[in-house]
Amino acid sequence: MKRLSDSDIERMANDEFSPNHDIVRRGVRAELKLSELIPAKTESLPKHAVLDLHHKTEEQAWNEIMRLATSGVRNATIITGASGILKIKFQQWAQESLLSPYIISVSPLNNGSFAVKFKRIKN
Repeated sequence: MKRLSDSDIERMANDEFSPNHDIVRRGVRAELKLSELIPAKTESLPKHAVLDLHHKTEEQAWNEIMRLATSGVRNATIITGASGILKIKFQQWAQESLLSPYIISVSPLNNGSFAVKFKRIKN
């Protein structure tokens, strides 16, 4: 950063000197290391997510649903498939398991998909 000399101070007193604001601003930011102090912007979560559970085991489906429920996403479409155990299991999990406290509502979209609203996660 540029140091002011006696002549600079004298010119400032006589209204003849004005610093280049961009250079001063960059110098101050560099000297204070503001780029290190100000955290980077956090990525915002998508408002809606789609989770397709086709070809997943019960354990894989459970893990992915719990990851989604605790991710902070508020709305999701969960595709279980029209037939099979995951359609039945998801409905059970949503009503009476560790997953149920994270869920506000579950609505069937069609024979194998559900619209799910998750509660807000407070950090």
